[in-house]
Amino acid sequence: MEEPKAVRNLVDKVTGGEGREDGPAEGVPGRPGARAAQVEEPVEPHGPLPPKPDQRSPGLRSATGRTPQDGPRPRAQGGDRLTTAQGARLPDTDHSLKAGPRGPVLLQDHHLREKITHFDHERIPERVVHARGAAAHGVFRGYGTAASVTKAAFLRKDVETPVFVRFSTVLGSRGSADTVRDTRGFATKFYTSEGTFDLVGNNIPVFFIQDAIKFPDIIHAGKPHPDREIPQAQSAHDTFWDFVSLHTEATFHTMWNMSDRGVPRSYRMMEGFGVHTFRLVDDAGRTTLVKFHWKPKLGVHSLTWEEAQLINGIDPDFHRRDLADAIESGAHPQWELGIQTFPDTPEQTFEGIDLLDPTKIVPEELAPVQPIGLLTLDANPTNYFAETEQVAFHPGHLVPGIDITDDPLLAGRLFSYLDTQISRLGGPNFAQIPVNRPHAPVNDMLRDGMHQTAVHTGTAPYRPNSLDGGCPFTAGADAGGYVEVPREIPASAKVREAPASFADHTGQPRMFWLSLTPVEREHLIAAYTFELGKCYEQAVKERTLRVLADIDPELCEKVAQGLGLPAPQPSGPLPEAVPSPALSQVGKEWPVQGRIIGIVADGGSDLDAVRSARQAVLDAGMVPLVVAPAGGVLGADSGDPVTVQRTFTTARSVEFDAILLAGTPGSGADAHGSRDAKAGNGTAGPGTVDPRVLLMLAEAYRHAKPVGGWADAERALVAAACPPAAPGVVVGASADAVLEEVTGLLARHRVWERFPASAGAGPA
Repeated sequence: MEEPKAVRNLVDKVTGGEGREDGPAEGVPGRPGARAAQVEEPVEPHGPLPPKPDQRSPGLRSATGRTPQDGPRPRAQGGDRLTTAQGARLPDTDHSLKAGPRGPVLLQDHHLREKITHFDHERIPERVVHARGAAAHGVFRGYGTAASVTKAAFLRKDVETPVFVRFSTVLGSRGSADTVRDTRGFATKFYTSEGTFDLVGNNIPVFFIQDAIKFPDIIHAGKPHPDREIPQAQSAHDTFWDFVSLHTEATFHTMWNMSDRGVPRSYRMMEGFGVHTFRLVDDAGRTTLVKFHWKPKLGVHSLTWEEAQLINGIDPDFHRRDLADAIESGAHPQWELGIQTFPDTPEQTFEGIDLLDPTKIVPEELAPVQPIGLLTLDANPTNYFAETEQVAFHPGHLVPGIDITDDPLLAGRLFSYLDTQISRLGGPNFAQIPVNRPHAPVNDMLRDGMHQTAVHTGTAPYRPNSLDGGCPFTAGADAGGYVEVPREIPASAKVREAPASFADHTGQPRMFWLSLTPVEREHLIAAYTFELGKCYEQAVKERTLRVLADIDPELCEKVAQGLGLPAPQPSGPLPEAVPSPALSQVGKEWPVQGRIIGIVADGGSDLDAVRSARQAVLDAGMVPLVVAPAGGVLGADSGDPVTVQRTFTTARSVEFDAILLAGTPGSGADAHGSRDAKAGNGTAGPGTVDPRVLLMLAEAYRHAKPVGGWADAERALVAAACPPAAPGVVVGASADAVLEEVTGLLARHRVWERFPASAGAGPA
């Protein structure tokens, strides 16, 4: 292309013109720039020089391959067909490329890799998912009961292994709230003598998708809408329900999220699951298929939806604070690690359930969970960023005795997690960050890269070598090496398909519904009604009702009533399902360690009774918080004052598992609405109960928590519409007697009889 005359003149002026006697002859290649350089430094400003005549820049195209002539939004995506990032049209984006419908995923699947890789790098620097987390250090002690199915050293009897555990929400950003309705991550890093083992799971045993290639889709649907970046950390919006109502393999996980499991009371009271089926290997090379379970010693308990909403405003760090405070107070959380075991047959099924389908569970009544070790969290991190934020988990961090299966969701995770850590933590050396460092010797021949902190010696980081004496040497199974289980793969064709057994999307959701007690069903109905009520598109609501109709007509009808829509009929016969009582959270009793008891008192209370109740709460392993009209102490002149931890202004019922009244407290000096809106219209006066105390009591009663009191506490209870004869309302002559009865009620988590229920009769 002919160079503009003005540019040529300017260049000639700067460079001294063409044909310099001390320059190369015209036509000789190799000149660095468009014109010859001059000896003296140029001092007259000018624009960039043009390219050389033999050079050409890329054409003017947008990031999506469009030109300015392609319409008013050339930067937006174009075309009506799904393509790769390079513009190649795609026939399928629901299935990974596998060696047969049930075979392993093939590394050559360029579409899977591109889709997952791009997704993994979408957020910098926080995690794409599980950004909001809390963590703790602890120890795991093996029971030795797993010796018959695995040679993993850390599971041997009385072997103690340091661990680091991170809990998290999935959808929200780092700054989101804790008690949103969401799946929770439950990731454990075992620093074993044979290398690091990461068990990276959730508090829900199934997942939304059966194939990792769909992971970007479900997260894109669940994340805030891309145009407004709302709503944050929740699934109550159109894109989520649009996806899950169209992609019905998500139904079971969605149902778990809509249940009470979606709003856990505490990380300490939350189950954990490995989700996938794993393969264990014993000393003789025999294999067993297993699913991993974490069972909390305190039981599995949840918030009510109203509690969760209040907490998000009052204390968005509720779960994080609860975990740290429990550890600091000595109420160390504990979980038993258990396994369900299944024969490792060629079909990889059990009682008709496909073990490679991550959207299915095996009911515990069919395969009991066998305890194999105890986890205790006993120390908080020193630095949130260095530990909780920088810890890097990966399902591919395995140790001898634990192997993977051909679960297509797990296959994608094995690629995705490693890829994510490289991006998020600035390079391939993330294992050298202190919280990630293994507690076993490392000689990996990996060198250099960003953030390399090791100082390697030797001259031969390769194999084979003679310059370093042949070191490092490989290790077979007899020397503790990690050797994958050799498995025959049937002859098959490359296909993007799923096994026929993956097609049932309603059988286990119906089992889940039938397994719940009436009150749990009411909560599930309420959750669906709330979430769908937040959707804008009527079509999304109607489509979801069709999904619910194929699970249970009563569920569908009651949700439809709340939405003001007609309930559709099932599309066919309802699937047969046998209830699994293990899926219900109601009906058992659990330890009360770490429960928080609010003791409401004022200067006129019997402080000896308050002190006695406070000590009894501590002796039971619970946490007492004294709530009074103002801060400071009660009984300052008594010689043994009682410290006040909360005031009527700062306290709210959602912080407490139970509330005790040391008599009926008087009004605080700040009990007027202009200073504290919870005080109402400021009508409190002598002889009246502070409106904020009445609010606490009314909320606790409404949330089915035990409430009680002594002295003249009955007056406050009646004023708060907490009938003394109602279930879970305890009135007695002494603090000790009241506390004893309240503690017994706490073992069941809530006073379930106080919840009216009309949905079904519960599990058989």
